[in-house]
Parts: sequence; C-alpha cells; structure tokens
Amino acid sequence: MKWTARIIQGLLAVAFLMFGFMKLSTIPMQVEAFTVTYGYGLNAMYVVGAIELLAGIGLIIGFWKPRITFFSAGIIVIIMAGAMLTHVRSGQGMSTAALPLIFLILALIVMLRRSKRA
Repeated sequence: MKWTARIIQGLLAVAFLMFGFMKLSTIPMQVEAFTVTYGYGLNAMYVVGAIELLAGIGLIIGFWKPRITFFSAGIIVIIMAGAMLTHVRSGQGMSTAALPLIFLILALIVMLRRSKRA
C-alpha cells in the first residue's frame, strides 16, 4: 500500500500542477467555464489556480516531508468538494462532477495513508 499511495501522490501532483497552470495561464476554455458556466469572476479562477498549483508543489515536497503531503492532500479534498458542488449547482449534474469525486477519493487515500507517517 505504501507504493500505491506514493504513485497516487505523484499522479495527483502532476495533475494539480497542470490544473493550476491552466487556470493561471487564463486559457480561454477555463475563463469561459469560470465566468459563464459557473458564474464566478476571474479572481476566483486565479485563487483556485494558485491553490491547486501550491497543492501540487506540496505533494512533491511531501515525498520528503510527510506532514506537507497530509495538508496538501487535505486542501485538494476541499477544492474537489467545492468543484463537485460547483458542477452540480451549475446544472451539469453528477456525470460532470464524477471526475472531481475521483480526485477527492484519491486525495483522501493519500491523506489518510500519509497521516500515519506524519
């Protein structure tokens, strides 16, 4: 289980570095999703992008500092819970909210596994 959690941690780190970079780069698809579909402003997109980027960096640092992994994965859990609620609230339904749910579960696995070592 140790290596499984580490592999999941690495995949989450790469994914959230990419997600954060996409939001901070103001990719038109992200801008449209945040402003038109979800009804948030650009500032919210930048805040979420920065948090995702920092969480991804935290997961990488967490390979050497398990306590940082615990907090970074916890932040991802919170962000993904918000993403699920946003998708459902905007009328996209649970089929679209399924991906954030998967990331939430993976982050919970990493968080709970690393909490034993923190």
